[in-house]
Amino acid sequence: MGRNSDLDHLLRHMRPVLEAERYVFATLDPGLPVPYGLEARMQFREAEGTTLIVEAGAAAAAGLETSFPCRCLSLTINSSLDAVGFMAAISGALAEDGISCNAVAGYFHDHIFVPEADAERALACLQALSGRHGGEFD
Repeated sequence: MGRNSDLDHLLRHMRPVLEAERYVFATLDPGLPVPYGLEARMQFREAEGTTLIVEAGAAAAAGLETSFPCRCLSLTINSSLDAVGFMAAISGALAEDGISCNAVAGYFHDHIFVPEADAERALACLQALSGRHGGEFD
């Protein structure tokens, strides 16, 4: 299936999958390398330092200070990077349910990191959002 940018199609066909791993956010001072052997799920350089999203156990083993214990919801629809409104609809639905989120756009899919305690509720929220657009879940 090709990359899609139609908002209604994306919302109807997204299949959020709640990943089992527990993640945390960490930061490294500018210029510091990622600790040897640590595989970051996401790495982003800013002027103030490098942000990492890493599996919680790996972060602890590397001695990193962390915040935001979270779970990842992967939206398995192959969305276009220039789709308009998809993340706004996702974050808006979660906000209406009082759930914070941090979104990461991958080349193929979007991934939403939500507080660990709200993960199941966030999954149900996104399934309901898809259902309002005609999506069905087994």
